[in-house]
Amino acid sequence: MGAQAKIVSIGGGTGLSTMLRGLKMYTEDITAVVSVADDGGGSGVLRRDLNMPPPGDIRSCILALAKTEPVMEKLLQYRFKAGSLSGQNFGNLFLAAMNEIFDGDFVTAVQKVSDVLRVRGKVLPVTDTDVELVAQLESGQTVTGESEIGHCVHRFGSRIKKVYLRPKYGNMPIHLVPEIADEIRYADLITLGPGSLYTSVLPNLAVQELTECIKQSGVPVVYINNIMTQPGETDGYTAFDHVQAILDHTCPDFLDYCIVNTQPVDTPLLSKYTEQDSEAVPLDEARFAGTSIRLFKRELVGIIQERYIRHDTDVLADAILDVVNYSRASRGISVSDEGVVLYQPRHREYHEKTEPEN
Repeated sequence: MGAQAKIVSIGGGTGLSTMLRGLKMYTEDITAVVSVADDGGGSGVLRRDLNMPPPGDIRSCILALAKTEPVMEKLLQYRFKAGSLSGQNFGNLFLAAMNEIFDGDFVTAVQKVSDVLRVRGKVLPVTDTDVELVAQLESGQTVTGESEIGHCVHRFGSRIKKVYLRPKYGNMPIHLVPEIADEIRYADLITLGPGSLYTSVLPNLAVQELTECIKQSGVPVVYINNIMTQPGETDGYTAFDHVQAILDHTCPDFLDYCIVNTQPVDTPLLSKYTEQDSEAVPLDEARFAGTSIRLFKRELVGIIQERYIRHDTDVLADAILDVVNYSRASRGISVSDEGVVLYQPRHREYHEKTEPEN
């Protein structure tokens, strides 16, 4: 395959870990930068009880990039069903124990767990500051806590205007984990998403050092748009509405590319999503025409365990490599003497130069 693409993937939740499982088939030079704003579920309990960052999204990304035996993955994904540990995930407890072994140094704890599980690439929390997520609604109300935002959007009947982070205790500065800056500096591509726009993707960009680091690096940035809207966050949003929210939180030229789904969501599962006020995200292509953002249109719908509509990991990984190829070729770099771009998608016939489809 030649030299491996170096990719920095920013996000959180299910979306990021799902994408990483496909992307690791191409390259081991992946750095996952993960939000630490989660305050719900088992992660929230450990965060409150042990005064540590939430481990859930970190655990999912570690497992997505790990070289583990199936039984080990089952162990780390196991959720207790009874007793005082009911609802807790064993992998989260593993991270919590490692965090205490290293005296509350969560970054080191994550790195040590990654070593034990032979992770391909790196998984890093975006910050080691104990933070909480705050949403400002268009109606003027503010909502504190990642787990409360969706409920309050419905209760107040108002869209989200902006999200930001604040330290949970005192006025501690919210610093970017230093290693992330080095990873970005030498990356071929930075990916944002897929995943919850306001509670998984944008909390990372609310760390101002990260946003400034990306802008100063000049590394191309691609946003991977969601397939379905998320109740309480992106009700009624088009693909461009997602993009506009990112630009509103950063700057007008922050994004270079956008990967969007063009496949009709035709599955019996759709009725379940409709009952939950979730719908397929429409493209709204005309609004992209007024920007410098290049669209990569792909049929991305995948069905997980016959229960969830997600991105097809193989097709999405191919699309990301297409963006890398296009970006490098357009800048006249990383092309062999025969004129073949180095990074070749595995899951379909490959063409020498992949143009965006708009």
